[in-house]
Amino acid sequence: MGRVAELAGVTVRTLHHYDEIGLVRPSARTPAGYRAYSARDVERLREVLAYRRLGFGLREVAELVGDPSTDAIAHLRRLRGLLLERRDRADAMVAAIDRELGARAKGLTVTPEKQLEMLGARLYDAIGGAYTATRRTEPRIAAQILDALGDAQRVLNVGAGTGSYEPAGRDVTAVEPSAVMRGQRPVGSAPCVAAAAESLPFEDRSFDVAMAVSTVHHWEDPLAGLREMRRVARRVVVLTFDTDEPGWQDRFWLTRDYLPEFATVLTGFPSLAGMADAIGARAEPVPVPWDCADGLFEAYWRRPGAYLEDHVRRAMSVWTRVGPEAEQRAVRSLGDDLDSGRWAERNSDLVDLDAADLGLRLLIS
Repeated sequence: MGRVAELAGVTVRTLHHYDEIGLVRPSARTPAGYRAYSARDVERLREVLAYRRLGFGLREVAELVGDPSTDAIAHLRRLRGLLLERRDRADAMVAAIDRELGARAKGLTVTPEKQLEMLGARLYDAIGGAYTATRRTEPRIAAQILDALGDAQRVLNVGAGTGSYEPAGRDVTAVEPSAVMRGQRPVGSAPCVAAAAESLPFEDRSFDVAMAVSTVHHWEDPLAGLREMRRVARRVVVLTFDTDEPGWQDRFWLTRDYLPEFATVLTGFPSLAGMADAIGARAEPVPVPWDCADGLFEAYWRRPGAYLEDHVRRAMSVWTRVGPEAEQRAVRSLGDDLDSGRWAERNSDLVDLDAADLGLRLLIS
């Protein structure tokens, strides 16, 4: 244990703690009875320490390294994506600072817009690196999408991100404008074109079906993007959000009690009816399972403590949109209510639910 601690740059006490909580347990003993680490133990320790140094809490690290669907290669790709995102963001901010320093050295006035330039990357380029940590395909939602796709063979995935929900065994083409997201697509995934939904570089009726999953609210012109999908494909399947119902923001306790600013995030977002009309679609509800594997905004409706974790929130665009003050206030209030028991009292009706209708809708044409 001492040698491993020395090599890893941690204390023996840290390794003892990991052993005690079951995070990294040495699987062997020396003849003298000392703990000994196998190659697999060291591999797991490497993963644990890497996630810790990226700011993940011990509970979240345990969930990540304990995921039976993720092997060592997947962990390395996930870590690589997180590190590349941090590097790219840091490089962009340094470049913006250098430009401002140069302007100020020349006595030029730096406008507020220029001052904010260092934070002005595309939304997905800002949050995309966190996606591989918490945004995984949720099998029950995937099954509903797959059923909607039917027997379509030529599939276009618009706003494809890292490739979640892309159907296997089909001829899939992906479209994704963010370089960070494209860079995190797994080896062997569908070919990905750098383009925006509003201007798809394909001929009319090039695909059997065009799909878009949890992305329409990020488009500059959602209706134009939907019409483009309709142009290039015979059918369209879209997972989006319903804001038509009166009091829709009260469906979810997080927006109702802690983040009223969520309503402003979707200001100007088309109605569900308008989106359905744009592609000639019907809408069906998409329940969110209580143990949803995809860390979308509504995923933790029965696991409220997850919203206190920074890396969980970083993979949700909502928090970037509402700003740090609203985010910090919401997190602080939620934490207080969890500690006092007020959240449990207020939401006792959720305990026995296996799934909840929180406004996700599947548009199917």
